[in-house]
Amino acid sequence: MPRSNLPTVETTSGAIEVYSSTARAYHWIVVALIAIQAPVGLYMVYRGGTLNIWDATTNNLYSTHKLVGVIILLFVLLRLGYRLTAGAPHPEPTLEPWQRSVSEIVHWAIYLLLLVVPILGYIGVSMYPALTIFGAFNLPAITGPDKPTAEAIFGWHGYAAFTLLGLVALHIGAAIYHNIIRKDNVLGRMLPGALRKP
Repeated sequence: MPRSNLPTVETTSGAIEVYSSTARAYHWIVVALIAIQAPVGLYMVYRGGTLNIWDATTNNLYSTHKLVGVIILLFVLLRLGYRLTAGAPHPEPTLEPWQRSVSEIVHWAIYLLLLVVPILGYIGVSMYPALTIFGAFNLPAITGPDKPTAEAIFGWHGYAAFTLLGLVALHIGAAIYHNIIRKDNVLGRMLPGALRKP
């Protein structure tokens, strides 16, 4: 991946490359959106599926989930485009080769699922069809109606979403481990305030 003009910060172990302010902004915006999307998705399914309550609250939850899903997809596409053109910092030099490999696999799996999950959701609402947002406007359909297939796709959407959340939890756990146990600068590259400076 290209690494052009990446910022560096002087630390006790030398100059450490950090993610640019643009990359950090994309990262934390997507984090915030997922923090909204996950509980909204779980609660809407609980109300609509488990409790079978279909009222204004449930409809608003579904509208919110659909709208935030589209926003996540757009931000992830922007973030991925930026990553592929601007590059990313070199790996933390204290990492073992296997740790670098696992980190790369997890990062790219998260990117993949951040695309797959909203795309599956969009295909599902197009086929159901359930494209209305807050009763104010409709998302553009990307396929024709097919309710049985839509329900299957929603199932895959859910499995992919839980897999994504599992990988995100692993990612967060690794960041905490590196910051508290290993005391290196893995977290600091995305959160410069956590860098161990001289």
